[in-house]
Amino acid sequence: MTGAITTVAQDGLPPRLEDLSAYVISGRVTAKTRPTTYATDARTTAQGIQDGVDAERLGFRRVFLSERWNLKEAGVLLGAIAARTSRIELASGIITTPARHPLHAAGLGATMQAAFGPRFVLGLGRGNPGWLGGAGLAMPGYQALLDYVDILRRLWQGAEVSYDGPAGTFPRLALEDVDVDVPAPPVWFGTLGQRLGAKASAAGFDGVLLPPVFTPTATRVIVDRLHQECFDIGRDPATLRICQSVITAPDLDETETRTLAHARAVTYLDAPGYGETLVRLNEWDPGRLRALRDHEQFKGMDSVSDLRFHRADLLGPAALVPDEWMTESCAIGSVAECVASLQRFRAAGVDEIVTYGSTPGQNAALAAAWATERTGATTTTQDA
Repeated sequence: MTGAITTVAQDGLPPRLEDLSAYVISGRVTAKTRPTTYATDARTTAQGIQDGVDAERLGFRRVFLSERWNLKEAGVLLGAIAARTSRIELASGIITTPARHPLHAAGLGATMQAAFGPRFVLGLGRGNPGWLGGAGLAMPGYQALLDYVDILRRLWQGAEVSYDGPAGTFPRLALEDVDVDVPAPPVWFGTLGQRLGAKASAAGFDGVLLPPVFTPTATRVIVDRLHQECFDIGRDPATLRICQSVITAPDLDETETRTLAHARAVTYLDAPGYGETLVRLNEWDPGRLRALRDHEQFKGMDSVSDLRFHRADLLGPAALVPDEWMTESCAIGSVAECVASLQRFRAAGVDEIVTYGSTPGQNAALAAAWATERTGATTTTQDA
């Protein structure tokens, strides 16, 4: 595979891995009231910022931050990481569009690019219907999402936008002092890559961020679907960058590995609709899903487990998640085993992998091994 590692080195930094990025973990403080053993049990916002700095020093291409309505506001944390780094790219993965007025999102993108250079990726998504409903917000349809992106791009071009449609009613929008010479940020879509999501991705986005807990086989099906949607509208599929999130636990002990993989998977499988989709896409046994949801710990629960429990509290239900499911969909075990697992996702057609769940520092040896593995590939300068 070409373009895996760049020959460019800056400010004493190692060559940048063009196809390996990392999530930063911060803002989840649920475990603060309990003793913590592992780095990922409770990660403060300040530690999340340091994770971004560490990721640059380790050669990761970019960092992603999943925004939550707690202590993970994307603009603050990504701006702080940008101020302490020089090369690493910064991506929101994802921002829920109903929670941001288009001017707010456009201002975030314009400010990040103007302040820190063309390093920002605006990752958007439709959001979680349960969370949005509790906030009095509605999940947008795909046309509303595409219109929202079009509004942003027109604002970045310096246009005044009047709009009345699925995305809302905006009589007169404009960025007052936008610098049209500053490159507009790429806009990515956080999606499961199913039929409607794939159509929207091809029609209106620069890249796609796929969630974790997919098998490489499921990923290949989604990649093929995304490419086909591009072909169908006359778009070069190579212009749609596809990134797969993969839970990584390289050389971590069994308890932390199971917390990062099995227990995190519980929070996805437990979610109505989402769990069924994962089981279907991965061709897993739906009976195992039913057994998991019937676990005694979930009796009488009035919300999804992610909002009720920290992952460390879910090791009981996690015992019902088959090990083979995690071996198929995650990168766990020795560093060499993790490299082999990530290679399967690259072979499935994705352009980029983002480590998920563990910190960039915990993936230092994995990043180094990935760089060594890839040095046999053709090297390039920075790609798009």
